[in-house]
Amino acid sequence: MNAAVATGAGRVQALLAARVAANERFFAAEAQRLTEICHEMAQRFARGGRLLAFGADAVDASDARHVAVEFVHPVIVGKRALPALALPAGEVALLARADDIAVAYGSGPAVEAAVRAAGCFTIAFAEVGADRELVPPTDDPFVAQELAETAYHVLWELVHVFLDHRDRTTGRDSGASSFLYPFLGTQDHDLDAVFADVRASALAKAREVDELRTQTLTEGRDELVGAAAALRDRLDAGGTVLALGNGGSATDAMDAVADLRAGPPPRRALDLTADPAIITAIANDIGTEAIFSRQVIAYGRAGDALLALSTSGNSLNVIAALEEARRRGLLTIAFVGYDGGRVAAEALADRVIVTRSEHIPRIQEAQASAWHVLRELIEEPSCGV
Repeated sequence: MNAAVATGAGRVQALLAARVAANERFFAAEAQRLTEICHEMAQRFARGGRLLAFGADAVDASDARHVAVEFVHPVIVGKRALPALALPAGEVALLARADDIAVAYGSGPAVEAAVRAAGCFTIAFAEVGADRELVPPTDDPFVAQELAETAYHVLWELVHVFLDHRDRTTGRDSGASSFLYPFLGTQDHDLDAVFADVRASALAKAREVDELRTQTLTEGRDELVGAAAALRDRLDAGGTVLALGNGGSATDAMDAVADLRAGPPPRRALDLTADPAIITAIANDIGTEAIFSRQVIAYGRAGDALLALSTSGNSLNVIAALEEARRRGLLTIAFVGYDGGRVAAEALADRVIVTRSEHIPRIQEAQASAWHVLRELIEEPSCGV
């Protein structure tokens, strides 16, 4: 290992340690409050309430989009779809109802005004005057965003525990998701016991993501350092990063583009998930497999880079885009989950970082850390190869 690579490896280790420490502090302090928020959210969803998510800037908007897609699209078998919308801050007061839940990302006058005007239960990850504020114990905006992402995933996962408990105590069918929470079967009427189990589950999920984050950044360390050097060379030469993904991974692509554009220094980046007219036109006229590859044809050039995010590593539209990017001389970088899928097995990207889990929320959380570490390494020439 040469000196530059050793410097990069040490930097990755330091960034990992900071994340593990912040994660432990945050969830130790907030597990009980997360549990109480889950219960309040479940009551509101049961009364017909919706979740309205909004943010202060492009990075915050990616979180709002992420939480909305997670609640609406039940990626775990048996989970019910719950109503959620991502909105501009200025539209929250127009659309909010008394039983809704408004979730704010970021801070500033627009967010504070939206929280005040919402007229419903409000949650925030900064001090903006919300009913419940879960403020990450860090000054690092990347780490703060990662903690908020885990927190809203935990809210999404565990709100179903209270909904299932309500179904059982009122004689409703709790559905196929009940097998995920076997303790409910013997404690139908003991809400205190459910609170205790939900709190314990929140802490367990926090430990799980720490373990997965450690695996991802440790095993993927050399790939991240190499990817940073290659990306920096292309960006410095005027290249553009094209980013893509499906579902929650699409919002992670949004975040990556926002991070690159925000700097410092600002970098060229395009979000291939951003334009619904283009995506739906391609999907309707050609097929969903082509929604990203056609855009690579339109926008990609030799000297650019493609960043692909996938929890499975098997999404056909991601694979088609990676193949097209290679034909056109783009650097290709992939963040994948499970065992890496076809992307890893067939070496479909120049750099592949694998998060070894089958739990989609935890994969996305670890991938967020890996991306943020990569973003920092790009701007550290001493970490190159």
